[in-house]
Amino acid sequence: MSLGPYVRILGRGPGRSRSLTREEARAAFALILSGEAAPEATGALLMLMRFKGETAEEIAGFVDALRATLTDWQGLPVRLDWPTYAAGRSRGLPWFLAAAKLVAQAGVPVLMHGWNSHQNPIASVRNALPGLGIPSVDTPEAAARALETAGIAYVPLESLSADALRILQLRDVLNLRSAVNTTLRVLNPGLAPASVQGVFHPPYRELQQDAGQLLGQQSLSVIKGGGGEFERHPAKAVALYGLRDGAPWEGTAAALTETPTRLADGPEASNPGDLPALWRGQLADPFAEAIITGTAALALHTAGKAATLREADALAAELWATRPIPATT
Repeated sequence: MSLGPYVRILGRGPGRSRSLTREEARAAFALILSGEAAPEATGALLMLMRFKGETAEEIAGFVDALRATLTDWQGLPVRLDWPTYAAGRSRGLPWFLAAAKLVAQAGVPVLMHGWNSHQNPIASVRNALPGLGIPSVDTPEAAARALETAGIAYVPLESLSADALRILQLRDVLNLRSAVNTTLRVLNPGLAPASVQGVFHPPYRELQQDAGQLLGQQSLSVIKGGGGEFERHPAKAVALYGLRDGAPWEGTAAALTETPTRLADGPEASNPGDLPALWRGQLADPFAEAIITGTAALALHTAGKAATLREADALAAELWATRPIPATT
């Protein structure tokens, strides 16, 4: 078995090359995941796709191949998929984790999964999980227990798929992202009916929307979020792309505040302890609260908990006001 035929399809030159079909992409990525493909061919295929621009059919085929290795994760009691794969160079604190916890508080079980390279301690997703009481799990069984008890769980990519992580880390060799980055955002390993996804580069919003539709995703929201995460900037109107009832959908989330603060600026982004302190009511930061409730609102709308974005904003504000705050000792 060789990747050669698929590299040839992509690289025959002007007027002769073409994109892979969904089935061809599935077969090619299955071979890469198996570890049997020559590393030179893997790099060639991924970079040819990068150069021409990946298509929704190719992303769907990659997802098909990866999902075929993750069948144990597909029976979880999860309603909202939340990938987190931003690199973190332009990020402050991961406020979106508190937003995900709010969504779980609304009775929507949330499965988060991810791997974040080159993050400083301030932006670290994994370091922030314990302070918010979000369980990190390594097996489908542990994920099911966490979803039943806490309503939310985070799965590190190395536990979800060590092979996918191996391929993703080729970015350190090639110095460029690849279609694997998009694949992991669209993956939805638990087959949740709703998914929220962030991008750093705006054109990927439509790509992930189209790939989601091919994969039969029923509800999806994609935004250009903070550092590439699904995190809403409350001082800006946010363009929304996605799916509702399986059909393409677009919308605009209005700005929630006039505060001209960047997500990674100011004292609210300087101390990792600020995130749990804000959740516990030990810190007052209106801008950070707006990030959290605004992000939660978009997720709640995606999950069908509110009929309109305005209703979703109101529900998120109510959930924040009534969040369970641990007693201090």
